[in-house]
Amino acid sequence: MPHYLVAESETTEEREARREHAGKSSGETYAATLKQLRPDAEITIVAPADEDAQVYSAETIAAFDAVFVTGSPLHVYDDTPEVARQLAFMRTVFASRTRSFGSCAGLQLAVAAAGGAVRKMPDRMEAGIARRITPTEAGRSHPLLAGRAASWDAPAIHGDEVERLPDDATLLASNAVTTVQAAEIRHDGGIFWGVQYHPELALGEIAIALRRQADALVEAGLADDTNAVEARAALLDALHDRPDHRALYWSLGIDREFADEARRRLELTNFLEMLD
Repeated sequence: MPHYLVAESETTEEREARREHAGKSSGETYAATLKQLRPDAEITIVAPADEDAQVYSAETIAAFDAVFVTGSPLHVYDDTPEVARQLAFMRTVFASRTRSFGSCAGLQLAVAAAGGAVRKMPDRMEAGIARRITPTEAGRSHPLLAGRAASWDAPAIHGDEVERLPDDATLLASNAVTTVQAAEIRHDGGIFWGVQYHPELALGEIAIALRRQADALVEAGLADDTNAVEARAALLDALHDRPDHRALYWSLGIDREFADEARRRLELTNFLEMLD
């Protein structure tokens, strides 16, 4: 029976806010997705940002089969105690040599912990759908992206991005909006695979995230008004309920790489198969 450690990148307040809107914290979403993919797995959820969080040693983390680091509103460039605790946890994950995977802020946390840099995206956001993600030469043969099309779309919502990968990291995929869409990071004996997008999320959760950030999306120029955000969120909700509805493919400008749940989860599935 595999035993996975899921590390939430949210603060206590952010977890409660997400539960109120989406029904689950980011860690609970990750755990639910992992349970669907590996029903026999035992999953422990931790919240390293919390002031009273248990401090894990490298030896303790090494007892787990893998570590998963969630997305969140965390800004890893902020000089706060919560961020410092998260970075310390991620450095311990690397030192434990336990394989790890992260999405969105999870990728950014691993980058910063290994010596890279993360920044607020200048004059833009990526929200709803990350378009035309394309593997690099290294990514075309990397097992994280095995089975991916020559280009694909993925669920995403972020206003921060990786500015510079750390030493001993490999860029695996990019698009026109964000240079680092997927990467492998090797640091202090550990190996991390990460993506800027969200293979763990259902489309309904992306729709909820758009609604929660509607004002920010309008301010960023991605929508003319909050009604336009609602219209896009409603299409994602409809696709969640009807993933084979071709008219929704046309309305959203997507194909099965985005519409099909198994295809959206491909990177997460590839990581789990590497562990088996």
